[in-house]
Amino acid sequence: MGESTTVTRPPEPDFSAMTTEELFAYRDAENRFRASGAARAVLGEPHPGAAIDWQEITLADRDLPVRVYRPAPAGDGEATARTGLPLVIHVHGGGFVGTAAQCDWTSSHLAARLPALVVSVEHRLLAPGSPLADAVDDGWDALRHVVRNAARWGVDPARTAVFGESCGALICALTAVRAREAGLELKAQVLVNPVTDVTDTMFDHASMTEYAYSPTRALPLLRFFRRLAVPRGADARAVSPLYADDLSGLPPALVVVPTRDAVADHGRSFADRLRAAGTPVRLSEYPGAPHAFLTLPGVEPQAEAAQAEILAFLRTALAK
Repeated sequence: MGESTTVTRPPEPDFSAMTTEELFAYRDAENRFRASGAARAVLGEPHPGAAIDWQEITLADRDLPVRVYRPAPAGDGEATARTGLPLVIHVHGGGFVGTAAQCDWTSSHLAARLPALVVSVEHRLLAPGSPLADAVDDGWDALRHVVRNAARWGVDPARTAVFGESCGALICALTAVRAREAGLELKAQVLVNPVTDVTDTMFDHASMTEYAYSPTRALPLLRFFRRLAVPRGADARAVSPLYADDLSGLPPALVVVPTRDAVADHGRSFADRLRAAGTPVRLSEYPGAPHAFLTLPGVEPQAEAAQAEILAFLRTALAK
């Protein structure tokens, strides 16, 4: 899905007045940029020790694209083949825009350095007729498929984690709840700048007011996101991890919160709820960092520190 360096980023649209046709045009142009070589100056170069390719998971009712990151064979390749690699199911951010390729930097580093198989879900993006519930199903179905076919994928299903950013973190948090209900034990969940509330209280958090228009115009984007995520008449609590009925018995969580972020309090509040439910949680704040900072190592100096923290957390959680 790579493009030439002539690909340019489209201007930010007026989210308050965006039509469906404008959404699709903006999404196509923005995702071409995010998957291009030109974007790597901002999004970071992939780790040379990871092989990256697109695959499709064949489900009963649809084919689900995934971007797969494999570590280069190490010296003890035979032992790894016998036991299987740890598995990390990753979900990118964006909601109504975004692609797994925008996260090549961190996904490839995790694959090469843990080492692990990282499967990044190219979920259905939000649009009229494609609500958040569809994207949540994609996250869960990808996890369930790879675990059920662990030998074919070369993974150890007993060492599995989920990891997502923004809307992807929301999907991963709900996937962890589904996994618990299905009896599938996860070892960890990593939630970076998570959106956790798409109910009527989504905009009531203090950070939402403080960072509504700085450092980015977050509020119009998030209002547009919510309109697409939860169609009229849908149950917003069903796709809001903050309001899940039971957050006990979930895997240990690392919640990464950049402080200059409209949804910073979403992450803080969710960490509080996990802790109150008895789920081990580490809340790690990055002072002055903006939303999506982890995907911007070319311009955000704290991205490397956050990646290192995530790597260490997963290395411990996924150890044999």
